[in-house]
Amino acid sequence: MGLDGGMSASPYGDLDRPPLHERALHRALVRPGGLWTGIEVVEETGSTNADLAAAAKAGAPEGTVLVTELQTAGRGRLGRPWTAPPRSGLMFSMLLRPAVPMTRLGWAPLLTGVAVATAVRRMTERVAGGDFGEARGDAAVDVRLKWPNDLLVGDRKLAGILAEKVDDALVIGVGLNVGLRADELPVPTATSLAVEGAPLSDRAPLLRAVLRGFETWYREWTALEGDPETSGLRTAYKDLCATLGREVRVQLPGDRTLTGVARDVDGAGRLVVGDEALSAGDVVHVRRAG
Repeated sequence: MGLDGGMSASPYGDLDRPPLHERALHRALVRPGGLWTGIEVVEETGSTNADLAAAAKAGAPEGTVLVTELQTAGRGRLGRPWTAPPRSGLMFSMLLRPAVPMTRLGWAPLLTGVAVATAVRRMTERVAGGDFGEARGDAAVDVRLKWPNDLLVGDRKLAGILAEKVDDALVIGVGLNVGLRADELPVPTATSLAVEGAPLSDRAPLLRAVLRGFETWYREWTALEGDPETSGLRTAYKDLCATLGREVRVQLPGDRTLTGVARDVDGAGRLVVGDEALSAGDVVHVRRAG
């Protein structure tokens, strides 16, 4: 595989980046009564979100997951491109049909952030342990959430989340940098697990951990009609949120900019800056708390 993103003739051409195996993931994650109903792994696609949006319109069931080894037209927030070399990250989308009030749907991408961050922290502790897998919490990659949909290590972006409403369904995409080397990072403000000292050459255990953690949170959240308080979701999100307590600059629709201290994430999932609650906006962390 070259740095121009071309695929080698064999999926095993880069031994540091083994492929994901669809059948093994399906066996591990799809079970009667479970959330996940199908796991598909493709070598290349333009956008897993776009593909699942089309599948949702065609009646695909909740719990369909599409994973790609190379995404050529991935998008982040505000339509920004999201690309990575083949098999260097986890790029996947989930098709959901949450039976919760519309006013609580905004918690779905925040829930995804909690699930991904928790899985990364747990899996990197395992990697950082000794030969027998003892976890050393002090060695974990300290992943934090930037409101609304980014995962950070320090001030550098490790992953992004994109949620899109499609008729009565919700498609949530995740792009997580796993094995990218420093010279492969798209921008200086990005990072990867490899750069942070936790190379996970086999991405399958991490993907399984993310999807299992997501299922646990999602089942609880939907069973409680999307209530972020009784499900514990709001508390979990705030505990991991690096935006809270920071001075932020938020670019709002209509070319308006708001600057202030991020004080809270309220019950609707909105970021409270000063006295204003924001449901959307491009957030820049201006300085560290304190």
